Amino acid sequence: MKSNLLSRQDLDFLLYEWLRVDELTKRDRFSEHSRETFDDVLDLCEQLATRYFAPHNKKSDANEPTFDGERVTVIGEVKEALDAFAEADLLGMSMDAEFGGAQLPVTVSQAGFAWFYAANIATSGYAMLTVANANLISKFGTAEQVDKFLRPMLAGRFSGTMALSETQAGSSLADILTRAEPQPDGTYRLFGSKMWISGAEHELTENIVNLVLAKIPGGPPGTKGISLFIVPKYLVNDDGSLGERNKVAIAGLNHKMGQRGITNTVLNFDGAVGYLVGEPHQGIRYMFTMMNEARLGVGMGAVALGYTGYLKSLQYARERPQGRPLTAKDPTTPQVPIIEHADVKRMLLAQKAYVEGGLGLLLYCAKLVDLQHSAESDEERDAVTLLLDILTPIGKSWPSQWCTEANSLAIQVHGGYGYTREYDVEQHYRDNRLNPIHEGTHGIQSLDLLGRKVTQRGGVSLAALGAAIAATVEAATAEGGDAAELAESLSATWQRLVDVTTAMFASGDIEAALANSVVYLEAFGHIVVAWIWLEQVVACTGRTGDFYDGKRQAARYFFRSELPKTGPQLDLLAALDRTTLEMRDAWF
Repeated sequence: MKSNLLSRQDLDFLLYEWLRVDELTKRDRFSEHSRETFDDVLDLCEQLATRYFAPHNKKSDANEPTFDGERVTVIGEVKEALDAFAEADLLGMSMDAEFGGAQLPVTVSQAGFAWFYAANIATSGYAMLTVANANLISKFGTAEQVDKFLRPMLAGRFSGTMALSETQAGSSLADILTRAEPQPDGTYRLFGSKMWISGAEHELTENIVNLVLAKIPGGPPGTKGISLFIVPKYLVNDDGSLGERNKVAIAGLNHKMGQRGITNTVLNFDGAVGYLVGEPHQGIRYMFTMMNEARLGVGMGAVALGYTGYLKSLQYARERPQGRPLTAKDPTTPQVPIIEHADVKRMLLAQKAYVEGGLGLLLYCAKLVDLQHSAESDEERDAVTLLLDILTPIGKSWPSQWCTEANSLAIQVHGGYGYTREYDVEQHYRDNRLNPIHEGTHGIQSLDLLGRKVTQRGGVSLAALGAAIAATVEAATAEGGDAAELAESLSATWQRLVDVTTAMFASGDIEAALANSVVYLEAFGHIVVAWIWLEQVVACTGRTGDFYDGKRQAARYFFRSELPKTGPQLDLLAALDRTTLEMRDAWF
């Protein structure tokens, strides 16, 4: 029976027929693997997600973690699922072999993670944060830190978090107040408080490894004075055994509208022992390694939630009889499944376009990470890094917006049943609504895109993406027919975006340009996903059958119903509209 979490056929198409990830095995980094290895991992992920993660998704939502003032309680099924994940050695899927990882391509590991996100994104969050934490320590930690903290995380004994935000600072990390005072023995003592820290208190693992941003007294002001520290829940002895409880304590739990199964905490540090990661005052640079990975993880989580909601609403539409064709005059004729109604087809087609486009985007970004890690020259590494830089804010924000919209449409397809807790789709919407905020809001991502990535090194990232789009346009044009028509539309829209971008910066009115950065992000994202769809159309060349015809139809929908939305947005950007900028507090 087909899964209602994800489509394995779509994953196989994207991985092998489009991205050709099996060709990565020709590179030294992945030479120990094969397509059989990849398929075995994907099979395992689907099986574990279905058996251990999906069954308690609704239960963990209805029975969120509790804090009695001393300890946090999480339902038992969460630990059972995470233990199964760890026992299958999935925490180290893409980790370097030297640390005990399987050294799989990130493209494959992200495809595997998608099964768990779709099944239960809250429980999966503990694993995702642990993997991202371990990856950072592997890159910047000392050999001792690797042995004490990373290896136990990969074994599933320890879990990991990232502790950035504070109540008074929010996303403005320059304003954090947590301080780290150096000690004669080379350690630090941390004082302060952190807010919105997911997975930072529980008894699911023996220990919790917090990566904490703090300022060393006397350092530079702002973000240049931020350092990064490992602050474990329990101190770890030289022989690897657990020592005394560290002075990091939970002050309370936050109660969220979605993803309720993962603890979200307020942490207090009252002289907690911390270990400096890397060099002082480099914390933001180090943490962005984890944050960028987490941003793409958030994007994939958004896709997975949108995808499972789509599949469940598709199944419902096929099974739910209601109404008759508009041409049916006899009220005694049998009702038809609602999938026969044009408006339901519209909603399903929109969902398909969003989730399959989003999945393609995130897997493409993951392959860029693999090419970056296995680059055979500095030139190749630089080229893929430029593309990854400019696509990361899109990979985080576009699915967070549009796959949440897919969840909204899934509720609409279900009608009155859709917003009842007896059906899954209302929870998927609530779970996904967190993702436009997680790891940087749309506003933050838009400033990163327009204020940094588009302009970095004289616009080379924008030019690199333009070259990639041009190559797809050329391939689609050569194919002729519908593909050539879509290619022409994409080429014209991309050129308009480039022209508008150039004019915005040439105007010298940077304040107005950045005031419209979210509009820019949305237009940019839709154009990028149109490109991803055109890539899929080209990959369908010469292939027949319902699956490929469905791909072509979804691409037509996106180009005819979605891509034209960028026209008014680009008009607004070209005008350097100052309406929002000039709005005053007193006028609200």
